[in-house]
Amino acid sequence: MTTGFVLTILLSYFGLLILISFFTSRKADNAAFFTANRTSPWYLVAFGMIGAQLSGVTFISIPGEVGNSAWTYLPVVMGNCIGYVIIALVLLPLFYKLNLISIYSWLGTRFGEKARLTGSFFFIISQLIGASFRLFLVVGVLQLAFFNAVGIPFGVTVFITIGLVWVYTFRGGIKTIVWTDALQTVFMLVSVVLTIIVICHALDFNFSGMITSVRESSLSRTFDFDWRSGHNAVKQFLAGIAITVSLNGLDQNMMQKNLTCRTLKACRTNMFSFSFFFLLTNVLFLLLGVLLYLYAEKYNIELPCKSDDVFAFLSLNYFGLTVGVFFLLGITAAAYSSVDSSLTALTTSFSIDFLKMELCDSAHKRKRIWVHLSFSVLMCLVIILFRELNDSSVINAVFKAVGYTYGPILALFVFGLATKYKVKERYLPFVCLLAPLLSYIINCYSEQWLWGYRFGFEILLLNAFICFTGLWLFRRK
Repeated sequence: MTTGFVLTILLSYFGLLILISFFTSRKADNAAFFTANRTSPWYLVAFGMIGAQLSGVTFISIPGEVGNSAWTYLPVVMGNCIGYVIIALVLLPLFYKLNLISIYSWLGTRFGEKARLTGSFFFIISQLIGASFRLFLVVGVLQLAFFNAVGIPFGVTVFITIGLVWVYTFRGGIKTIVWTDALQTVFMLVSVVLTIIVICHALDFNFSGMITSVRESSLSRTFDFDWRSGHNAVKQFLAGIAITVSLNGLDQNMMQKNLTCRTLKACRTNMFSFSFFFLLTNVLFLLLGVLLYLYAEKYNIELPCKSDDVFAFLSLNYFGLTVGVFFLLGITAAAYSSVDSSLTALTTSFSIDFLKMELCDSAHKRKRIWVHLSFSVLMCLVIILFRELNDSSVINAVFKAVGYTYGPILALFVFGLATKYKVKERYLPFVCLLAPLLSYIINCYSEQWLWGYRFGFEILLLNAFICFTGLWLFRRK
């Protein structure tokens, strides 16, 4: 692909997003930005959430990781689906009936102001670094595909890409994102399906032949029952439940979309529908992963050492122009569908929880725009910092450590819902800070301390348990 061609594709894509923003953000106020005036169709929200949930990291990582761990990720996804059912039956009724904008407002009602600010703080840190990390990987692809060829440095690329997100989100907020996420999901799914079709044609597979070949491949092994393994199916399944409840049900980013639906029934319908399509989409990505390796094996292609590069390498070099174009659109869409949501959720959480903005106060609109801009700039700086570190082990360590911050959020909500106790408020922030630290230390030395046991995603459960225990020790009636 020529530089000019890539530029045309990217500009057309962002032009379409800005056009959608123009029509959805007319006369938009704070209520539209934060809640979409609670008028979003449930089916549109459900479809768009697929793209938001499957970030750019997931888009390139799941197919490539099949070469390392086969389908052992599937039990996590199955646990995810159970988690979505719990969200629909337990959390959505609570949040919707209270008419919440920021879900952490409930923590303030239940435990006090420090609890609300603590929950919001952990979310902001996690979301800021997590979204920046996801976009960092995708910006790297765009840098190689286009920006290096025209002599634009990485830092400028970052500000351009974040600037484009800001342009189409700063007015309409979540009202715009509901529609743009749906479009981005289309591009992502078209990319995957088209790649599968091209590979099947190259391998002379019909549908039944494809299913048979994938099923017979060692790369489709799903269940690992070694209790010491980080891919143990039971641990993966339980962790999938906890991850979903924490990273979706207790996450402002994902719940903000759900709460834009017209009624509680629509919210629940959206969640049940989304869980089903989320499972199918992940199976599709895993299926693609096996086919990528079967294709490389048949044609004796030497694949990159990093599994994350496998999908991109084959799509851009072996599958033709059309697949290459849709791969770029797919990875860009997957990244931006999560980043634009994150940016809006960060703005919402900070504006509502820390600045205490009101929906009906038009004077706060300008302040909200400045908060949105500030988080955009901050995200740019974090991405550039990742680049300057230039050490994947350091970056991954930071990213994993930040993932622990959802443990305290999970513990706070579980403690609040499962008990009638209050917490000695002055100790609450310290308990929530100590839990991730202790979890990280235990994770680092688990093999020495626990007879070879290695934590996987279930580290979140340990984190939440430690925090819950701390809250229990400092409880009051």
